[in-house]
Amino acid sequence: MTVNSALTAPRYPSATVRSLVQAQQLHWEVKGKAIVSDVSFHVAPGEFVGIIGPNGSGKTSLISLLAGLLKPSSGSVTLENKNIRHYSRRHLAQKVALVEQQAETSERLTALQAVSLGRTPWLSLLSPWSKQDDDIVQTMLEKVDLQRVQNRCWNTFSGGEKQRLHIARALAQQPKVLLMDEPTNHLDIQHQIGLLNLVKRQKLTVIAALHDLNHAAMFCDRILVMKAGQLAMQGSPATIFTPENLSQWFGINAIVEQAPDGIELLHPLPTTGIKHLRENP
Repeated sequence: MTVNSALTAPRYPSATVRSLVQAQQLHWEVKGKAIVSDVSFHVAPGEFVGIIGPNGSGKTSLISLLAGLLKPSSGSVTLENKNIRHYSRRHLAQKVALVEQQAETSERLTALQAVSLGRTPWLSLLSPWSKQDDDIVQTMLEKVDLQRVQNRCWNTFSGGEKQRLHIARALAQQPKVLLMDEPTNHLDIQHQIGLLNLVKRQKLTVIAALHDLNHAAMFCDRILVMKAGQLAMQGSPATIFTPENLSQWFGINAIVEQAPDGIELLHPLPTTGIKHLRENP
């Protein structure tokens, strides 16, 4: 199956299914080069959707378009049947939170202050900071296991700890939709699994670009496969993660097995790769 032939298949659930987020014929290009091309899909409330694909396939750009950070060249993103371009920044931030791959700041913030930023969209002259905001921030710091060091300066934390604080900040925002761009970068294996479990338990609508295919298989209800800026395929983890698809989309040879809990587990083989290096005799 080629990218073009895959695109002839249905690309999103039936419109009769209630959707919270909808991308319709989303297209974004830079200097005439298409980075995201004609991407359409729906996401239902409470669904955990993973976006996977090789490097350079358009995953990060798609997340940025969904977050409203990039303006599409054509097409649209709607949230609750309203184009996100028609939301104020504050109103959109009350509904959508974003966890980027890596976000730094030059400000001398403490961990507590960084997570407290998640409450900003909810504050106004009529709704000043309250004990409820304090409680939400402390709960999220506790959930990412950083409550005890909340008064430490941001620049003293490791990359993995900063990522956990970013996730705590996003959850403190109390959004309806959580967008994540490779959120487990810089995390050790314990916190990779723990944080994805934490996000899953929040019952949010989640759209996440994921690098680790086993994470996608473990946590996602549905998978979108990006290839050269196009939505090449979508379906359940069991549908997507077959040896044939893994070979076609990622160029790897792998064994796929089903764990007792029904989760697909992927085991890449040592023969993985299109070309193999050989030592000179």
